[in-house]
Amino acid sequence: MSTTLNIAIAGASGRMGHMLIEAVSAADDTCLVGALDVEGSEALGQDAAAFTGQLSGVKISADLAISLAGADYLIDFTRPEGTLKHLAYCVEHGIKMIIGTTGFDDVGKAAIAAAAQKIAIVFAPNMSVGVTVTMKLLEMAAKSFSEGYDIEIIEAHHRHKVDAPSGTALKMGEVIASAIGRDLNDVAVYAREGVTGERDPSSIGFATIRGGDIVGDHTVLFAGIGERVEISHKSSSRVTYANGSLRAARFLQQQSHGLFDMNDVLGLH
Repeated sequence: MSTTLNIAIAGASGRMGHMLIEAVSAADDTCLVGALDVEGSEALGQDAAAFTGQLSGVKISADLAISLAGADYLIDFTRPEGTLKHLAYCVEHGIKMIIGTTGFDDVGKAAIAAAAQKIAIVFAPNMSVGVTVTMKLLEMAAKSFSEGYDIEIIEAHHRHKVDAPSGTALKMGEVIASAIGRDLNDVAVYAREGVTGERDPSSIGFATIRGGDIVGDHTVLFAGIGERVEISHKSSSRVTYANGSLRAARFLQQQSHGLFDMNDVLGLH
């Protein structure tokens, strides 16, 4: 295989799609070979890089066979139903995937795991290097704050985000729960209203904020008696997700199949 990474982008006309196209176009070792969008999109037929004022020679298409014809990798930050459709095609044609889509149910996650027996996949709710390191910090902190500290996760995103809590917030909850021997499904509290009674000390609470153009803010609060510790990650640009996705694609060069996350990409396991 060539040392150049031939990459296709799903959701090419979206905010994240634009950032990914810019990142792929700017990197020395990557080449944009395909751009996908949904049927009915006004962007279909346009050059994928037209929004930059330059031309890539790649037209946006809803046809998987056209958009993925020359691709070795597909980077997908779309919706679960779209990603699973792309996943089936990639398995059939041996195309590796970098999946940043969030909101999968257990069936969707199982489909990704099954596909990884045939192709190499990096699947992470957040491709940011900073977020990945933050997860490790949370794992360490949770072990020390497992008793006598209440754990709350607060996340904020732009008004267009369709799932809540964010995939990153849920992953933070999973990391913390695992570190202290709990199952997030048993202890998560996603909503509070009215007379709720005292806080269950074993619970992990979530609070969701949606507004404006917030790229993504996440804070985990460990609140004890007389002190509290906050671990935060704040994104000011989607470029961090795009750069992390390219690191994931480079990592997959050496993988024939398997399911990986950003800890694997960064060697943090």
